[in-house]
Amino acid sequence: MTEKDSWGFAAGDEIVAGRVAHALLGGGHTYEAFLAFDDDLHAAVVVKILRPGLVEDRHALRSLRRETELLAQLSHPVIVRSFAAELSGERPHLVLEHLEGPRLSSLLRRHGALPPEQLLPLALELSSALHYLGRRRLVHLDVKPSNIIMGAPPRLIDLSVARDVEAARRLDHVVGTDAYLAPEQADPRREPPGPPADVWGLGATLYEAVAGYRAWSSSDGRWPQCHQPPRALPGDLPAPVVELVLACLACRPEDRPTPAEVAELVEPLIARLPRPVLGGFRPRSRA
Repeated sequence: MTEKDSWGFAAGDEIVAGRVAHALLGGGHTYEAFLAFDDDLHAAVVVKILRPGLVEDRHALRSLRRETELLAQLSHPVIVRSFAAELSGERPHLVLEHLEGPRLSSLLRRHGALPPEQLLPLALELSSALHYLGRRRLVHLDVKPSNIIMGAPPRLIDLSVARDVEAARRLDHVVGTDAYLAPEQADPRREPPGPPADVWGLGATLYEAVAGYRAWSSSDGRWPQCHQPPRALPGDLPAPVVELVLACLACRPEDRPTPAEVAELVEPLIARLPRPVLGGFRPRSRA
């Protein structure tokens, strides 16, 4: 990425009137994301802005508009919120809420696998978000650890490649991130992706979260999930957790649980977790 591909905003620079940059958060091929202050909201926000070389690119503008329209339909406690957008002019961008907390990918990289006390509530929250999307006939298509902010509750972010079910069925090319693609996403000509693809992404995410490594090795070539089973999970994991993760990673979409079924499987597992201990004493339940 060259300097010309970046806006190069420094702290205090005005992105547009009423939105002042504070720091660069990151970015990808199409966008940069800046922590900013929005005068109208009087709050910190994230400004997701097209890179300078793409402000007149029809494909990039269409993607930004699609993400804006999808987010405008959504209101769920586990899905990032959008507050505003400017889809034309010199700096097309989307204004998103600023979320406190590390990405799940960063947490795993720094500290390793999650214990059941963290994993199971995470699975429950994410299945709630995917159920909500599926009821609205929307598919995220990029569920992965770097798109999950580990706050309270965790939040699913980045709907830049999301589609409604009908648009997802028309896909004839790969959309998403290789390591987290359902088999039907990796080869949409074989079977178009739909909501079960998000359950597969959830399974790949939970696998990595509970194992500390991905379900398939990078040395297995591109899209090994299309032709070989995942690596073995650690042997000390509870059998119900292993069964849940592997069910989400079923090769055939029709063999995967729905998000609501994932929640039904997770809830009794959460109920059986050890109760918290304070100073060596278990808190008494109150009637």
